[in-house]
Parts: sequence; structure tokens; C-alpha cells
Amino acid sequence: MTSFSPQVLSLIEEIQSHANPVVAEHSQRYFKTGPGEYGEGDVFIGVRVPVVRAVGKNFRDLSPAEIVELAQSPIHELRLCAVQVLAGQFKRSKNLVQQGELFDVYLSLVAQGRVNNWDLVDSCAPSVGGYLTSIDNSMDLLRELASSANLWERRSAVMFTAALIRQEIFDPTVRLCEMLLGDSHDLIHKATGWMLREVGNRDVSVLRGFLDRYAATMPRTMLRYAIEKLSEPERKHYLGMKSLLA
Repeated sequence: MTSFSPQVLSLIEEIQSHANPVVAEHSQRYFKTGPGEYGEGDVFIGVRVPVVRAVGKNFRDLSPAEIVELAQSPIHELRLCAVQVLAGQFKRSKNLVQQGELFDVYLSLVAQGRVNNWDLVDSCAPSVGGYLTSIDNSMDLLRELASSANLWERRSAVMFTAALIRQEIFDPTVRLCEMLLGDSHDLIHKATGWMLREVGNRDVSVLRGFLDRYAATMPRTMLRYAIEKLSEPERKHYLGMKSLLA
């Protein structure tokens, strides 16, 4: 059995005090926890995200070791709180050494299977991805993660680039999206399309260049996410390119 520090135990007790079996039942379905689904076997107690976030703010100074402790819980909402605390610490930190430690903690939690659903990835990766600008050959790391058999490492690679997009660095997103055109999982199609849309929000010419090359062959979900903010004529144009090969 995992041994928790007093502070982690206090956090767990506070989260558990908000458990709601009706919400838990809905979450089990929404996050696809059934046999053969991507969240198979995950355990929810029915605590809504704003409540998890509010509790986490009261424990914002957990140590990295305590974040890892919390993330060992089988309860989804506790693992969500762990990565939210981690992301918050990264955002507040101006220290590259601390940021590197938090980035490594996140990667280790993904590799260990503690970050194992899209909301956990999306609550943290877009923040800690900011560390990529401090890593030599960061594209090599992104390629390695995007090539992984682990769905959550692939999604993390894509979502890391959200931090780069905010800095007007678009090439890593474009290159990963090219790499993942043939990915079979809908959650990767959604993530790549989403990040392409974010690129387009800042430089639509980059998005158009990608779509001109790949709209006819990219997964339909990826395409629909990517073109969501374009004008209706442009959306019809790119969907028409896809339809030609349907």
C-alpha cells in the first residue's frame, strides 16, 4: 500500500469529501472506462473539475515527491489534482532547474501509466511543454514520444507544443502533425486538429499551407478540428478536398 505524507492525506480527505456517486457514474461513461475502451478500469468518485482545481490551490506547494505520491492513487480525480498542482507550479516558476524537474516528473508519470486519460494530459502538458525551449534537440524528444505505442505519450507530444504555439513557434506542431497523419486513434486526430487550429489563430497562412498539402488525406476529425475557425467558404473548400477521395 502507498504511504502518503500528512499533507497528501489531508488533500485526499478533502477531495473525497466532495464525492458524488451520480457524477462518478457519468464520468465512468464519459471517460470511456469500459472493457476495451481507452480509459478501461479507471476509477472515479464523482468530484467535478472546478472542485478538484479549488482543492489543489490549497495544496499548491506540494513537493515533487508528494505530487508523485498523490499520482499513485487509483482515483482519477486525485491524479487530476496531482497534475494540476504540477502545472500550477511550473507556471509560477522562473527557475529552469525547477521547471526541468517538473517536466521530468510529468514524463515519468505518463510512462508509469499514472497519466492515463486525455484530461490528465491536457491539464498539464500545455504548461510544462514550455520547458522544450530549454532542451537541446527537443524535436528529437517530441518525435520519440510521438512514435510511442503509449497513446498518452503521443498525445503529450502534441499537447506540449501548445506552449510553443503561444511563443509563435509553429514548426514543431506542423512536423508532429505530419508525423501523426496516419495515427489510428481518434484522440490523436482531435489533439492534432486542435493544435493546428491554435496555429491558425496566430498565423493562418501556416494552417492554410498544411491544409493545402494534407486536407485531402488527413483524418476527417483532425480536419474538422483544424478548420473550425476558418470562414465558411474555406471550410467548405477543404472539406471538399477531403470528399474528393471519399
